Amino acid sequence: MPFTLSKPMRFGDCDLTGIAYHPAYLSMLVDVNEAMFASFGITWKEIMFERRLGLPTVTLHLEFKAPAVYGDVLDFAVHVRAIGRASLDLETVVTVRGAIIWTVRQRIVLTSLADHKSHPWPDDIRAGLSRYLEPHHDA
Repeated sequence: MPFTLSKPMRFGDCDLTGIAYHPAYLSMLVDVNEAMFASFGITWKEIMFERRLGLPTVTLHLEFKAPAVYGDVLDFAVHVRAIGRASLDLETVVTVRGAIIWTVRQRIVLTSLADHKSHPWPDDIRAGLSRYLEPHHDA
């Protein structure tokens, strides 16, 4: 089952015509990913400042299907597709009133902030992510 969260399209996320400004989507995506970790009790503050680990995105593939406009509520469904030794493959589907407006495939790699090299997922984080793990089904 995916992690889900809804976020409103705010005025500051739009261009002068009231259509979503695409860089704002990336900021929303970060918020949604952070909320997914918090949903199983691990804050990014803990990961970064206490455990001294980073969560950089190493690949990102976005597809825009339709515009969102000021006032729309975006529904995010984050599907965990794979959990590697240090990697995490996510596929996020974003809808407005049930219609897909954009999708993103993303790979995050856990790294040590000491040397910026990959670091294995700690057991507690792996267990939390696993609650959202589901296989990818190609169409």
